[in-house]
Amino acid sequence: MTATGKAREHRRRALLAVTVGALMTATITACFPTAASSVPPAASATPTAAGIESPSAPAPTDEPGQIVGTVVRFTSDRTSVDVTVGEDSPGVRDFLSLLPTELRFEEFAGREKISYLPRELVHDGSPGSDPEDGDLIYFTSWGNLGFYYDADGIGFSDATLHIGTYVATEEQLSLLEGGPVTVEIVD
Repeated sequence: MTATGKAREHRRRALLAVTVGALMTATITACFPTAASSVPPAASATPTAAGIESPSAPAPTDEPGQIVGTVVRFTSDRTSVDVTVGEDSPGVRDFLSLLPTELRFEEFAGREKISYLPRELVHDGSPGSDPEDGDLIYFTSWGNLGFYYDADGIGFSDATLHIGTYVATEEQLSLLEGGPVTVEIVD
């Protein structure tokens, strides 16, 4: 079984465990409503890519307005690049719901470093953009993220969703290539 297959199996089992636990809680609550009122509320949690809640992760998707300014860190064994989320849109929210995750980046066309997400983002209602150097984008036609470092001549496209901005050199972005890159929200 590949690492991706193992990760999917792990997420599937974890989701099953959470689902069974939720069903048991709902059943107990329905049968004994007074027992549920004496249970303290759970800690704030954020959905992850598998749909499982992670109590240790920040929860930027809980309220409108908390998305903008969220910092997402891309870390390889040789560097890290922080991206500051620049807008609140369905595509950005869905991207954040995938985190934490692991990606692999590669050079594309002498303009950007790209990586394919584990699944396409739900992006209906997200505005297109006119990317600039220093932008992290999601290209809906191919389902990939892109760190633009040479956006000269690239114009507006409804298929190019702006995720956020970063400050890094092309050389630093190159250090994201060749191995796994952990992508996570920074506290």
